[in-house]
Amino acid sequence: MKRTERLHALSETLRRSGARGVSAARLAREFEVSVRTIKRDLDALDRSGAPVWSRTGPGGGYGLAAGVSLPPVSLSPAQAVALMAAVSAASDAPYADLAAAGVRKIFDVLDPTTRSRATELAGRVWVDAPTAPSRAIRSALESAMAEQRVVRIRYTAEGGETTARDVEPVLFASTGGRWYLIGWCRLRDAMRWFRVSRIARASVTTRPCSGHTVAEVGTPPEHARPVHTTE
Repeated sequence: MKRTERLHALSETLRRSGARGVSAARLAREFEVSVRTIKRDLDALDRSGAPVWSRTGPGGGYGLAAGVSLPPVSLSPAQAVALMAAVSAASDAPYADLAAAGVRKIFDVLDPTTRSRATELAGRVWVDAPTAPSRAIRSALESAMAEQRVVRIRYTAEGGETTARDVEPVLFASTGGRWYLIGWCRLRDAMRWFRVSRIARASVTTRPCSGHTVAEVGTPPEHARPVHTTE
């Protein structure tokens, strides 16, 4: 059994064990590997984000929170490197830190052979990544977008004018090699595009957005598209 298959089967075994849990020794016998290997697999599941719990003492063992399982992860070395390259090249993109963490979780649960080949191939891909805005600014913008709350920004326009704005975030857009926050500007009472690199400060307020939609932004750039669609 390949490691990716064993990790998936292991997560399902933990899930089925319910509140009772199952010991590492029993798991080792079931999967015909050593206890040490099982504990490494359990650690990999935990690093991947699976809610693995453990209980020490007599009758103790390991389990997985009810209703949760880890889907099988099966990538080729090239696919794994493609993910790493895409994330590394877009270090200034919204949620880039979370994307990098997600790639690391996927990498952790690859079988050793695939991981080794991917590591070797990744050394043959160089990226001159753009400088990202400060972590504090990005975090505020990302949280405001995800939670749909008004964000207060200090913004310097192309002409040099600096203003404080309360903005209802509607979407992030990348065009011409630059990232923009597009939202309803309460100062101008209109939809505006704010270049993220020109935002000097950002803080999330407690005020909810009033419901402006992506359709209000207008016609997107010719080749613009969402990062994911169901079609």
